[in-house]
Amino acid sequence: MRVRQARGTAVASGSVASGAGNVAEQKLALAHRALLQTRGLQFDFHTIKRPDPPDWLTALLRGLAEFAPLFKYVFWGGLAVGLALIVWLFARELLASRFARRKAAAPPADWRPEPGKARALLEDADRLAADGRFDEAIHLLLFRSIDDITGRRPGLVRPALTSRDIARLDSMPGAARGAFGRIAEAVERSFFGGRPVGPDDFALCRREYEAFAFSEGWA
Repeated sequence: MRVRQARGTAVASGSVASGAGNVAEQKLALAHRALLQTRGLQFDFHTIKRPDPPDWLTALLRGLAEFAPLFKYVFWGGLAVGLALIVWLFARELLASRFARRKAAAPPADWRPEPGKARALLEDADRLAADGRFDEAIHLLLFRSIDDITGRRPGLVRPALTSRDIARLDSMPGAARGAFGRIAEAVERSFFGGRPVGPDDFALCRREYEAFAFSEGWA
């Protein structure tokens, strides 16, 4: 008797649970239907197809793909050229600054005698020539010229050098070297050759000394 009552109770409980489940499912279905009918909500998402690229762009990309292996060589070549250009510019500026400093530190030497001393020498030579002592006058011009060179460049004129040797010194400017050489030749003809010196010889040596002392070729 008790077993039958228990079975009846279980069947009744199952029916109640089944009925409650159906009610819940119905409520869920109604809620889902109401959600689908709500405006402003999107439940269907469509995949957007991207447009195909234009033909010219496709052809360009294909052309670039064919030359792609060469791009790395172009890149490294351009990098090497750029580095070489930077090094060249740096070296050029460095050399230019060094040369500028050297020029500023070492101005060109001027061996010309002071204008006052040169004019005083010419006056002394003119007085000797006025007395007819032309050979002494040209000797004076030569020896004073050597003194001028020695004073400007100590150690350049050594005792063993002759007048011709001094006239060949590369350190002297060309115009001054030629003038000094012609004075030395006139003195040698008088001193070693025994040739008398006349007024024309003195006038020539005087002009040469003026070229030696006042020539712009010294600069």
